[in-house]
Formats: sequence, structure tokens, C-alpha cells
Amino acid sequence: MIFDNYKSNKKILAHTYSIVARDPETGEMGVGVQSHWFSVGSVVSWGEAGVGVVATQSFVNKSFGLRGLDLIKQGKTPKEAIEILLSDDEGRDVRQVAILDTQGQIATHTGLKCIKQAGHIVGNNFSVQANMMFSDQVWSAMAEAFEMYEKLPLPERIIKCLEGAETVGGDIRGRQSAALLVVAGDAPDNKWEDPLIDLRVEDHTEPLKEINRLLKVWRAYEHMNNGDLAIEQGDISKALVEYNASMEMFPENLEMKYWTAVSLANNNKIDDSLVIFEEVFKKDNNWRLLTERLPESDLLNVKKEELDKILSL
Repeated sequence: MIFDNYKSNKKILAHTYSIVARDPETGEMGVGVQSHWFSVGSVVSWGEAGVGVVATQSFVNKSFGLRGLDLIKQGKTPKEAIEILLSDDEGRDVRQVAILDTQGQIATHTGLKCIKQAGHIVGNNFSVQANMMFSDQVWSAMAEAFEMYEKLPLPERIIKCLEGAETVGGDIRGRQSAALLVVAGDAPDNKWEDPLIDLRVEDHTEPLKEINRLLKVWRAYEHMNNGDLAIEQGDISKALVEYNASMEMFPENLEMKYWTAVSLANNNKIDDSLVIFEEVFKKDNNWRLLTERLPESDLLNVKKEELDKILSL
């Protein structure tokens, strides 16, 4: 794939395989991509909650991302949007682009001069597209993988789809970067809540393994965020459930252990909290110093003798 700045002479050689997809139950829409090119997610993946998602690749016309979303917002179908984008594009024969909207409508274009092997498959609520691949089996393997894992949440399902490409050779030049972008089906009340997920692996020997790891970390920290919100709202019991869920996902993560201990202490389970506090303090004494400061911010609500017991560990 060559990245082509719209109406510019700047071109950068690369290549890509990607998926645009929608979860009909949650309404979430996503783009997943892997490439033997640095920071592919900053070029290929575009999305907006309540609107749709776009993957623009091959000889990339980067403007197709925002322009495609704008056309959907104007009421155009994905098919109409792609027709408009290509209508005045001198490089249409080397473009590859896919657009999906909130209704699950999809349109995909693979130019006749995209570097072989190149092609796409449009399925129910998804489209997979690839160019400069090792074989012409890549996009069919991606489609099969996506359909096989229909019971997974959309982000995990997208990663399984990308992994499917690797089973038949994937990118002819290898792998370097990957990205996962997920937006909500409905526009959020607050613009800063969009996107839901925006993970990128810019340069890595195993970008799909790394993006999969990052997604797991993201889910664990979502539990942490929910725990923080519960504490802010004074719901200590819920905070404990959320912090404990994150700790179970990453039992070696001191941050997650620590806030679980804090929640236990705040929930009058001092003895249980002491076990975790002691483990954390032994590994890094800075957490003990932090604990001294929490009562001032009403984040650790225990009696003085209980606080002294915690700090003496």
C-alpha cells in the first residue's frame, strides 16, 4: 500500500489488511488493521460514534476517512459515499476503501490496479479487504474467522479476524503495526467519550499479539475506572467488585492490587486488606507513602488505629 496525501505528491510505500464491522446487538462499530508499515492506525482507521467507520488503504487517499464520515452524516449511504469519493479521484484504480454505517450498510472498493494479491469480501455487518498479500486466500480466511467467533465481543472478534489473515500468509512483507478502533452506535452526550477504544501498536515484531494484550489491559483498566467512579459516588461495595475484577485479570499489577486493598479497608474488611497492603508495600514502598495521603482526600476512610496498622506493615 502507498499512503497518498490527498492532492499531494507525498507518497509512502506500505500495505494493509483490515476489517470494518458492526455488532448488531450493541450497535458498536469497529476497524481493525495490521500492516508492515509504521503506525498504520494513524492512516487507515477512521470512525465516529453514531455515524460509522472507514478503512482507507492501498494507495491511501487519507481524506477518504473524514470525508467519508461527513458524507454519511449528510445522509448518504456507504455506496453513495464511496461513489462520490472516487468520482473525482485520479487514483481510484489503486484505492481500497470500505465504509460501514450504523445500520450495518457497507460498501467496499478495491481498485483494479491495487497491488496483488488484493481483494475484499462483504458479509453480514462486516467487510474484509486486503492488498499486497502473500496469497489470494487472505480475505476469505479473515471472513471465515470473523464469522466463526460470532459470540465474542466485537473488539475480540475483530482481532480474531486479523489473526485469520496470518494463518494463510498475511502481508507478503511481514508485520509491523496494528490498530483497533471501536465507536458506539449512538452518538454520546459528551464528545470526549468517542471513541470507545483506540489502541495502536506502532512498531512491533508481533503487533497482533501486542494489540490483543493491550485490549486485555484496556478491559482491566475499565474495571479500575468503574471502581474509581463507584468510590466517587460512595458505592464502596461496587468499587470492591470492580477493583477485584481488574486484579483477577492482572494479579501481578500493583495498582490493581492496591485499590482492591483500599476498597476492602473502606468496606470494613481490614484484615483482608492487610494481606494485600503488605504484599504491595513489600514490592514498592511508595504505595505506603501514598496511603498516608489518601485520608485527606476521603479516599481511605478508616479509624486512626486501623490506618496505623496498615502503615506499620
